[in-house]
Parts: sequence; C-alpha cells; structure tokens
Amino acid sequence: MAVIAETLPVQSSAARDEVRQVLDAPRAQSIRAAYTTRFVAAEVQRNPQDFQIVYRPTLVPTPGDVVIAKVSELGKHTRLQSPVSRRQLMFVGQEIMVAYGHRYAPDQFLAHVPRDLGPCQLVASGGVASEVIEQHASIDQATQLEPVGLLMRHGQVVNLADFAPLDINNESPQAAQSAAVHPPVLAVLGTSMNSGKSTTLGCLVNGLVNAGLNVAAGKATGTDAGNDPNLFTDAGAFSVCDFTDFGFPTTYRLEYETVRSLLVAMIREQSATGADAVVIEIADGLFQGETSRLLADPVFTQHVDRVLFSAQDALGAQASERILLEAGVDLAAVSGVVTASPLATQEAQAQLSTPVIGTYELCQAEVAVSLLPAK
Repeated sequence: MAVIAETLPVQSSAARDEVRQVLDAPRAQSIRAAYTTRFVAAEVQRNPQDFQIVYRPTLVPTPGDVVIAKVSELGKHTRLQSPVSRRQLMFVGQEIMVAYGHRYAPDQFLAHVPRDLGPCQLVASGGVASEVIEQHASIDQATQLEPVGLLMRHGQVVNLADFAPLDINNESPQAAQSAAVHPPVLAVLGTSMNSGKSTTLGCLVNGLVNAGLNVAAGKATGTDAGNDPNLFTDAGAFSVCDFTDFGFPTTYRLEYETVRSLLVAMIREQSATGADAVVIEIADGLFQGETSRLLADPVFTQHVDRVLFSAQDALGAQASERILLEAGVDLAAVSGVVTASPLATQEAQAQLSTPVIGTYELCQAEVAVSLLPAK
C-alpha cells in the first residue's frame, strides 16, 4: 500500500526526521484496532481524513497516547483483542492500533511507557504498548512492536481520553441529576492476580440478577481487556463499564488522586443507571500500590458498603481477612480460587470468622442477596 507523505518545511534536524503519513480509508480499514482503542477506532473509521500518523524522534509518548505499530515478532500474545473483544490473530508485518500504558502483572510483565518511539512490546492483549522491565520466568518473551508513529488529529496527539464516553472530571448529566441515589455498593478484591476476582464478581452479579435485581457492574483498576466487561454482561449486568470508558488503558502508575477519583466517578455513574445494586472489581492484590492506598483511604468505606474477597488459598484468605478488617471494611464473605478445593475451603473456614462461599454458589439468588448490606 502506498504511503502518502507530506512535504514539510525544514526547520531543524528534528523536522527533517519527521515523517507524516495521511490516513486514507483503505489504510484505516486495514489497521487492526485493539480493545483499548475502540472509541478512537470508531472515529477513525468514520473520518479517516481527520487523522495522520506522525513519527518524530523528539516525540515522547505518554499513557493513553494512541500509536500505530507494526508487529515485528510474535511472542507471548499472538492475538489482539478487537474493539468488540474478539481475539484476532496477529501476523508479522501487520499494522495495529494500540495505546501506550504501564503494566503491573506479577504473573506476566512489569512494563513502563518508553521515553521514545523506538521498538517496544505488546504487554497486554487488550492493546497496551510498553517497554518490558521484568517478566515472570514461566512465560514467553513479549510480542515485539515497531511503532510507525503516533496518531494525530488537528495537530495534536490522540489520547484515549479524547474519545472516552466518560470523564472523571466531568460527570454525565445522568450522574449529576441522580446525586442523591445510593444503591448498595459491593466491591470485589483479591489476594493477587488470578485469584478468581472476575469470576467471583460475575457469579455475584448473576445471583443478584436471579433474585430479580437490576445490577450495574464495573472494573475500577487494572489493565484493559474486554474479557471482564463481557463476563459481567453475560452474567446479567444491564450496565457495565471499566476504566477504559474513562480513557485509561491501565491504572498502574496513575497519580493516586486520579485513581481515587476514578473509583468514585465509576460508582456514581453506575449508581445513576437505576441499578438496585452496584458491584465493582478492584484489580490485583491487596499489596498492589493503588489497591493498598484505596483501602487506607476513608473514601473507600464512604462509597463501598461491603467487600467480597477472592483468595487463592487458606493462608492468603487468613492474612487478607486481617488486613481488610483492620482497614475497617465490612467483609461479607471469602470466595474465589480457594473454594475450588473442598479441603482448602475447610482449611480457610477453620481459620476465618468470615464465611467462605463457593464461587458458583454465589449464582444462587438467596446466597447473593444475603451478601447485600442490611437496609
């Protein structure tokens, strides 16, 4: 495909090195967009002539900036989640549309946004480009990317926040008009990544829906992926959102005040939907930076009525119960991966004052409703 390059006035060595490519409709159609970039990609498809791809050595990407990159080598992630979260196969040489972001994933990668537009890695299948700092010993090297350039519109770098439907600093008219609405809010936390939080939340949503309640769900922190919002929808939630709806590819390394505002804004937006209950997932484990700070912040207990905790094993459940009770949260129950084993469940219950409930038992209406705060 021919690349259309504009002729630019030469002002400096940086200007001489700049490459500016105009997007036409065929090229816009050929670029594989990721879940993170779904709102941007929709506008690119509608009005490709408004966008350019710009490479300049002096450009420094920031979290949320949208980059067009070529896949140079396949690694850990061989599939890219599409805007509707279809796991589309990637091929070497293909152009993809992803967003720069930091990643914190003990089971996968620790990665930071690079300081230039040099080669980088795909660190999350939802569409996060970053520079791997460390990785888990059991996984493959990350898929390698060669940035073509940042996406620009009207001379400005496109950031996910530019097209996000929600804004932590400007709540929707619906939320503003329903400020006095306070349905019960439950948060799902866990010992770590892969402790079963999303499945636990999905089963809780399903149980509440089976009880005849309208349930809104959200994921307030973590790394983007369409899997969890789709799970919440499949479980029966009538309104679902995550931090990408507010313009963030991940929440790792965000200013804490931003994370705090994001949690509050998400609860307010979901409370304003007419929900009978709101369920919010807080990603990763209790020792992860933003999670531990949220737990220590009075704003958490001001906006969250009860917590359902997901643990991997009995020891983790016991330690986490102590941490959560010391933080002053109302701990409703422990669930998650630990409950897949009857023996581990028995071990946990013998050490806890909090009830241990099997993940799929949460789908039962009477079990789910029992976890709501008393009126």
